[in-house]
Amino acid sequence: MVGYAIAGPNEYLAITGSSVRDIKLAKKAFVRPFEKCVRFDVTPENYTFEVQAMSAEKLPFVLPAVFTIGPRVDDHESLVLYARLMSVHDKKSNHVNELVQGVIEGETRVLAASMTMEDIFNGTKKFKEEVFQKVQLELNQFGLHIYNANVKQLVDVRGHEYFSYLGQKTQMEAANQAKIDVAEATMKGEIGAKQREGQTRQNADKIDADTKITTTQRLGDGQKEEIRVKAEVKIFENRKEADVAEANAELEKKKTRWTQSVQMAQVEATKAVSIREAELQADLEKKNAYTRTEKLKAELLSKAEVEYETKVQEANWELYEKQKAADAALYENQQAAES
Repeated sequence: MVGYAIAGPNEYLAITGSSVRDIKLAKKAFVRPFEKCVRFDVTPENYTFEVQAMSAEKLPFVLPAVFTIGPRVDDHESLVLYARLMSVHDKKSNHVNELVQGVIEGETRVLAASMTMEDIFNGTKKFKEEVFQKVQLELNQFGLHIYNANVKQLVDVRGHEYFSYLGQKTQMEAANQAKIDVAEATMKGEIGAKQREGQTRQNADKIDADTKITTTQRLGDGQKEEIRVKAEVKIFENRKEADVAEANAELEKKKTRWTQSVQMAQVEATKAVSIREAELQADLEKKNAYTRTEKLKAELLSKAEVEYETKVQEANWELYEKQKAADAALYENQQAAES
């Protein structure tokens, strides 16, 4: 087929040919001449089996199982291995079915042959997990992956009802154990009831005795408390009387100090008035003396100024007379000179 090829959503293209070294995987590709293109589906498939195995005691049993197996699409090498497997077979063909069944039956039988029937029955979960792991290791070489494995309950082979007997044994043991548990519970209940009844009586007697003791103690405590309160009241009254006496004495002391302070203040005020009068009298005398001195100075100064003015006037008059006489003599001399 030459041309453009496109794979479906759950398909891949496996291309081989002269221009391809091994196998080329693609979702879409152009197929050249001398190339071969094969589509293969990667959708997981369910495989249902009833594996017949035998334990170490040679006891046969059937293991019903449903495996969901498909290629690992997230691993390129696994896809290549799966493409080689499916290139010549369809995934629903007997070849693939027989391959998967052969791997599962082979690993299950090998594992069962190494275990006793008791181990298989008691460790069913562990047995299933080991089967799953060993089958997966074998399927890896074909690029297959177990997406889900549902291993059902182990089934007896006709004529070998071992699991049925084990189930009946387990049921009988459970029933007997239940009867024993019921009997033990009944016995414990009766013993517990008697113990509770005895404890109730003991507790009642103890409570009565404790009540009497408590009542007596409370009466004694009440009397002690009354005596203590009276003593405290008396002590309080005595303290109050002492405090009142002390307060009165302190008040008298303060009154005495206040009286002395008032008298001292009066004496000091009287002396202060006398001192102030003396100071004012001295200031007055000083001011009178100063006034008389200034008045005398003024009188003397006025007299001196008058005398000075008089002498100045007289000197000026004499100077004027002399000047006038000189001017007259000069005039006469000039007249004489002209004539």
